[in-house]
Amino acid sequence: MGLLDKLRKKGPPALLEDIPKAEAWLVQNMNAAGYPLDGTIESFRELDRFFDEQSRPGGLLADGKPGSKLFAVGSYMGQVFVRRLGGVWETGDSDPAGEVNIAVRLPDGSLVWPVQRAMKRLRNGAEDGLYAYGRVLEEQTAK
Repeated sequence: MGLLDKLRKKGPPALLEDIPKAEAWLVQNMNAAGYPLDGTIESFRELDRFFDEQSRPGGLLADGKPGSKLFAVGSYMGQVFVRRLGGVWETGDSDPAGEVNIAVRLPDGSLVWPVQRAMKRLRNGAEDGLYAYGRVLEEQTAK
């Protein structure tokens, strides 16, 4: 049973309800595993370290079924964008790929897709680093 299945004990709630649950699950488990997450863009360095260490053979992201973990990472990132940058979630519960397509609209009107970014980080490695991505968005939002 995947994380999203566990989160949906009584029917399928809206994605907006799944996001904070997935974020809390990630923070708890990452902190316990030595990857401290504190709700800042700076903590995206820990996400990058997690990807670097856990995408190797035998790692938590190398099991061939990283979907719920990537949703949790994207939920965490998006929640940071909402809290720190003033973003707003945009979700589509009727979208069959809704978990992948959750987005955050930033104050300047731009959209970011944190789960898709986490997927790119896993696929492409450090060249699609999450910390660098978060810093660019933070700088753009500050302008």
